[in-house]
Amino acid sequence: MKRQILAAAAIALSGALLVGCAAAADEAEAPTAAASVSAGADVFSGDLSAEEVLAANADYTTVNDDEWSAADAVDIELSGSSASSSAAGVGVDESTVTITEAGVYRVSGALDGRLVVAAPDDALVVLILDGVDIDNTAGPAIEVQSADDVAINLADGSENTVSDAASYADDATANAAIDARADLTISGSGSLSVHGNGNDGISSTDDLVILSGDLTVTAADDALRGKDALVVEGGALALAAGSGDGLKSDQEEDETRGYILVTGGDIDITAGDDGVQAQTDTVITGGTLTAAVVDDGVKGEVIVSVGGGDITVTESTEAMEAVNIGIFAGVLDLTASDDGINASGLNTGGADRETDTGERLEISGGTITIVAGADGLDSNGTIGISGGDIVITSADNGGDIPVDANGEITVTGGTVTANGAEWDPATAQQGPGGMGGAGAPGGMPGGDGSGAPGGPGAGGFGGTPPEGADGMAPGAPAQ
Repeated sequence: MKRQILAAAAIALSGALLVGCAAAADEAEAPTAAASVSAGADVFSGDLSAEEVLAANADYTTVNDDEWSAADAVDIELSGSSASSSAAGVGVDESTVTITEAGVYRVSGALDGRLVVAAPDDALVVLILDGVDIDNTAGPAIEVQSADDVAINLADGSENTVSDAASYADDATANAAIDARADLTISGSGSLSVHGNGNDGISSTDDLVILSGDLTVTAADDALRGKDALVVEGGALALAAGSGDGLKSDQEEDETRGYILVTGGDIDITAGDDGVQAQTDTVITGGTLTAAVVDDGVKGEVIVSVGGGDITVTESTEAMEAVNIGIFAGVLDLTASDDGINASGLNTGGADRETDTGERLEISGGTITIVAGADGLDSNGTIGISGGDIVITSADNGGDIPVDANGEITVTGGTVTANGAEWDPATAQQGPGGMGGAGAPGGMPGGDGSGAPGGPGAGGFGGTPPEGADGMAPGAPAQ
């Protein structure tokens, strides 16, 4: 991993929290893998904050608009299956237009072919798209084969469209409508429609940064992919990923890369897999993100850190998932058919499913609404809450409950409302599996439904335990 996964620390208990786990009759009978509720000083380490997470990652490369001048632009006129330009660094070979020198190029017109950048490795190439329609049925519409940095600027008021081939060979080097083997920055006040018919919409093997612009991307697989890093600082993005992810970064060989950062913009995602998928970390500090997906709404293989912004997941299997999750601010409205927020990934199959395997879910702020078909908050390790306003609607059936952790559940502030009820921590019961929501007497830990002496129960409850809830006296039938 890119950083040491810290052991989960206990965090003080205060505020309102719904709890409903079984308590063993005495300490000797307590399960060894029991979650617990505890109090103490606030010891959030801060290592899940956006600042700390980004500090552990490599910097990303951006070409800002003040690094070049539109006054220096030379024109490239596209015309059907050909093009023309007076620039020395532009070559035209039938329907292929190739840029071989650094510079600023204003591109306009329609082309049944492709635009290629094959510039020196230290070159900065700026493409001002000013009313472009490029359709290449044999490969990428825009292909960056070599350069140091490439910027695509959408001219003010312009409408631009690019489309690529319907399919690619499995070993194709370039397989996106806009495919870059260099750092790629997109900005401007115009619009760009991308049709990734054969695979991805926009892809860079290095950093992909969106500063501004109105982007509509429809892709057979991933909509936007920055292998080293994918950063969204602004713009309006409508992303439709057929079988893949809306936002994706998948560098596996460098632990400081493969991350996604969202600091602004308005992003709308539909995806056949994940909405946001980072090989390492996903960091969100601003902007608006809406996702309707088949699998995970927001995912980081190592960390998800939320320090602001509005995140709405309307459809998902799990709305948010990572090994470690830190939520410090923002407005989150999450809907999932399984768990709402899930800290998991360290158990490779050797540990019992109730064992604390070291994952962490920490919440210190924000407004969080969760509708889940299984657990609302779930961690294979620990859960700590030091702030925020959390409202959970979830299953509460023994196996699935509003707040579930294999390790310790601790709170130092904030409120948790689960399945319509808000509880003082003084009513909480300890036991395996976590903390349930409100339940009627008889649905409490204790009776197994047969009237026999009950053991540690799995269901949630509210209020004072009835006779039998401690496992010593006959329990009432479960509801």
